[in-house]
Amino acid sequence: MLETDKAEAPRDFASLRALLLARKDALPKRLAQVAGYAMANPDDIAFGTVASIAEAAGVPTSTLVRFAQALGYQGFSDLQLIFRSRLRDRVLDYDERLRSLAEHARGVSKPALLFAGFSDAAEESVRSVRERIDPHRIEEAVEQLISAETIYLIGQRRSFPVTSYMSYAMGKLGIRNVLVGSSSGTDAETLSFAGAKDAAVAVSFTPYASASVGQAKQLAEQNVPMVVITDSPFSPLASLGAVWFEVVEADYEGFRPLSATLALAMTLVVSVAEARG
Repeated sequence: MLETDKAEAPRDFASLRALLLARKDALPKRLAQVAGYAMANPDDIAFGTVASIAEAAGVPTSTLVRFAQALGYQGFSDLQLIFRSRLRDRVLDYDERLRSLAEHARGVSKPALLFAGFSDAAEESVRSVRERIDPHRIEEAVEQLISAETIYLIGQRRSFPVTSYMSYAMGKLGIRNVLVGSSSGTDAETLSFAGAKDAAVAVSFTPYASASVGQAKQLAEQNVPMVVITDSPFSPLASLGAVWFEVVEADYEGFRPLSATLALAMTLVVSVAEARG
């Protein structure tokens, strides 16, 4: 039963998020697709039109209405109010900072404005992740990686800079690792050597790279302990990791930095190295 009494519909973002997580496995495919997009792009839900949100989420506009009503709201606009209240509750609204920056940057060159914008996005990303991630979860992830004979690193497209730098750092620190992503197309064969005595780190953000999802599923089927870094509890990778982290990078002019992701990745690498002595 997906329908919720309208009187019981969540009236704040935290409650809405908790409800979606609780219903994650019960939502029909299309509604789960909307939920995943909404959790990964809450600002877009707050300010977008039904048409633009439906196009970005890859669903018909009618699905957005069904999604809202399934959660107990009268319509999609009613649901949007929750996402807008999330922004009002911020101590300092990030979008307002950027708009203010643009309005008061008279005489400033475009590169200087971009640098300021991307720097603000990086700061916002790190601040948000520090508030969201429980340090005990990091300790759990490190425990998964400490005793691994080999650590396999999975990440394609935007995530590849993260795993490639992890591989570089691990190599310098004496941690045996395999950076997955061969131009010869032999990744499946390379991963076939992984087993329960190894471990893996998988990194992927929406739109999730199909290759990364397939590789992570292969390792999960081989009982390889996995640490996942992704951007939503509805990510196809979230359920595969023994420990997973939700990292949502702030964006500027449509680009998202990797500042928070790299900070977390390097925390894992150095923590494992220190634990191994």
